Amino acid sequence: MDEITKLIVLPVDGSENALRSLDYLNLTYGSKHNLEMTLLYVLPSLPPILDDTKAMERETATKIRKLQNKSIRMAERILAAAKDSVLQKGFDEERIRTVYKKKEVDIARDICTLAENKQADAVLITTRGRSRLEAFFMGEVSSKLLDYCRVCPVWIVEGLVTSKRVLIAVDSSENALRAVDHAGFMLAGTDCEVTLFHTMRHLRRFVPLEVLEEAPELEALWKSKAGEEIAPYMKKAKEMLVAAGLDENQITTKVVDGSRSAANDILEEARSNGYGTIVLGRRGLSGVQEFFMGSVTSKVLQNCAGMAAWIVL
Repeated sequence: MDEITKLIVLPVDGSENALRSLDYLNLTYGSKHNLEMTLLYVLPSLPPILDDTKAMERETATKIRKLQNKSIRMAERILAAAKDSVLQKGFDEERIRTVYKKKEVDIARDICTLAENKQADAVLITTRGRSRLEAFFMGEVSSKLLDYCRVCPVWIVEGLVTSKRVLIAVDSSENALRAVDHAGFMLAGTDCEVTLFHTMRHLRRFVPLEVLEEAPELEALWKSKAGEEIAPYMKKAKEMLVAAGLDENQITTKVVDGSRSAANDILEEARSNGYGTIVLGRRGLSGVQEFFMGSVTSKVLQNCAGMAAWIVL
């Protein structure tokens, strides 16, 4: 499966943290993998009323054009530095593209538009920029990416990732299986260890403790039924990974008795067992069967320091 090319779009901003995206790709794939990268810099833009130089005095228009040219030169320097960092890791220069583009709507939408036009397999972004202000800004961009990218999965790197182990959270939703499908395609040809993980929600998630105390047998019945329900989905998920090209020895499955918080269970499993990547569906089932709602994804993203999160729509 390694002959299939995988294309990843990496927005860069000139910060050291942004380059951690490159370190993460090197850790996960290594320089010999059949991986293509598009390094993207979105140019800052002046307010629209200052963008129309034709209606301005010549001197003012000249200054604005100089400012725009300076922004382009800065973009070229940032992209060149990012490309050089990739080359130093041993990646093939022919598989690296650098692109700068003027901001048209906002940065997140522009990133999504480019990724979808290029039919990219993922957008990879760090959540921290050069300063506290930019850290907030990058967090805002990554949040908007999740809203705007309707086709392309979003990978978010939070800090320095040092583990190649991958945790795929699974429930009985179609979105969860799409996440498995994406992970299978992107991890085929790597030596990453993969765990398919499901946390069975405690019945207290739905029924007050006082009620359960009067009927303790309900919890045992719930666990039995929940285990029976998830078993075929876990089996199917493993089959999908093997069909994608992963070796069975790379894959383990784990079902645990969960707490009232699915997000906490996922994070606890990832932290306790040294995972570097968490793969999630953006949303899943609703009502009493809820597992992957936006709140779960949001909580994982807010607390996954030292890890990457792959969010699949």
